[in-house]
Amino acid sequence: MPELPEVETVRTALEPVVTGQQIRSVRLTRGDLRWPLPERLDEILTGQIFGMPWRRGKYILLPLSGQQTLLIHLGMSGAIRIYDNCPDSFGKHDHFSVELANNNWFVFSDPRRFGHLDLLQSGNEAAHPLLAAMGVEPLSNAFSRTYLDEVLAGRKQPIKTALLDQRLIAGLGNIYVSEALFKAGISPRRQAGNVVGKRAQRLAPAIRNVLNAAIEQGGTSLRDHVQPGGEIGYFVQSLQVYGRGGEPCNSCSAPIKVIRQGGRSGFYCPNCQH
Repeated sequence: MPELPEVETVRTALEPVVTGQQIRSVRLTRGDLRWPLPERLDEILTGQIFGMPWRRGKYILLPLSGQQTLLIHLGMSGAIRIYDNCPDSFGKHDHFSVELANNNWFVFSDPRRFGHLDLLQSGNEAAHPLLAAMGVEPLSNAFSRTYLDEVLAGRKQPIKTALLDQRLIAGLGNIYVSEALFKAGISPRRQAGNVVGKRAQRLAPAIRNVLNAAIEQGGTSLRDHVQPGGEIGYFVQSLQVYGRGGEPCNSCSAPIKVIRQGGRSGFYCPNCQH
């Protein structure tokens, strides 16, 4: 599933294309993705003007002139492509396509249909069921060593499981949690309540640094994610532990271990991470 850097890459690409542009037409091929879509979505959107896109966790939010906001969730395999003109043809999985007044198009393709589109009232986004319980943004000023101390204190689950909890920190996923824990020298097995003080002081900037580096490189393309222009994300070349089970650690040459936590594969160096 696309994580924060991939979603931020898409948001950044959409910003200069859609901001201030009127929606000329909408092509919608089905009435549901993961869940049923709002009724008459194509009719409601046509004629409205986009504001500046923003991101909350793994969701893209596009403000509209009608005091509504379009929410887009990419799901497991969703991708957005941007075209200078109408595409020559639409693919089988191009379920949502928007034509803008400047002749540009953006097309949301979702083969597995785990993504979602929704309309919500502008200014009331925080109350939406998908957003209401989300924690702080890890690239915001609210995220710090002090915040980690507060939310991790007393927690008995492994630190990796805690960091994946969207109610604590928004937007983190398996790839970047694994990489941040390696950068901070913390084992994913360590009890979350023990990652306070000096460990939290290392972990907070490690999370920020890994996310920012991934955003600069366009995210991580492992299976489905590519950038809106069709480019792959190059952070995959910088991965230190994720997906490298059995390979030598780049720091100490010890084999990278693979473990299962919460139904997901985790990767770490048993020599560098404690």
